[in-house]
Amino acid sequence: MTNATAVPVARHGAPAVAAERGALPAGPVADADERTRDRVLAAVLEHGPVSAAELGDLLGFTPAAVRRHLDHLSRAGVIEVKRVAKSGSGAGRPARRYVLSSQGQSSLGNDYLDIAALALQQLQKVAGPDAVRAFAVERFAEMERRYAPEIDQAGPDITDRAKALADALTRDNFVASAASIEAKAPLPAALSSVQLCQGHCPIQQLAARFPVFCDVETEVFSRLVGVDVRRLSTLARGGHVCTTHIPTGRLPAGGPPTPPAALASLTEVNNHQQERP
Repeated sequence: MTNATAVPVARHGAPAVAAERGALPAGPVADADERTRDRVLAAVLEHGPVSAAELGDLLGFTPAAVRRHLDHLSRAGVIEVKRVAKSGSGAGRPARRYVLSSQGQSSLGNDYLDIAALALQQLQKVAGPDAVRAFAVERFAEMERRYAPEIDQAGPDITDRAKALADALTRDNFVASAASIEAKAPLPAALSSVQLCQGHCPIQQLAARFPVFCDVETEVFSRLVGVDVRRLSTLARGGHVCTTHIPTGRLPAGGPPTPPAALASLTEVNNHQQERP
């Protein structure tokens, strides 16, 4: 009977990175490097978006060792860099945070997404689209309950509330940032806005099949910041980031929408904060 060779699997179910095994000579050193990369990948999966320094602290590695393995994983295509604007006062380069790439997520297997999609398809077939929407509403209700107290602490200013929302989303691995966009003449100052960008979506593939998830999330954002918002792009529909236009002219939720021509002039997304390697 032939003995099967076990494929190394990192803790928490992260896959072993075998894409570049041929780049290293066989032997104990190569095996040790592979096991270490598995640990780094598992940490990115569990804690991402995460910085190299944070990974070093988590794993007990030197900065040089962490960056060597991160570079290897990046070349293999299983992780990617998200640049996130630093919170707080003072200018500076956006912070580099590592997350699993689409390829890395695919290497984990998408059985759970396939099962969820099949279940939602069956739900839609049996009970109709309203049932799928009700499911999405229930899912995002938990997010709204968690975020509301923190955003309320930011006060009534729409920009402050949008930044608090971005901080909350980032802690939930959405890699979010909020950039103020000042309206330029001849547009009135009341059309100034904040653009909320999300560089990662844990349910991107599911939302591509069921856009109602994006719609319900947008409605939650509107209630949280206190004004009507508009989604300009989504990862699920092929965008580089999910971008939400948040007017800061203090129009109450349910008021007249921002004119399309004005929106077109305010779509200056800070994509440099969401660069990929």
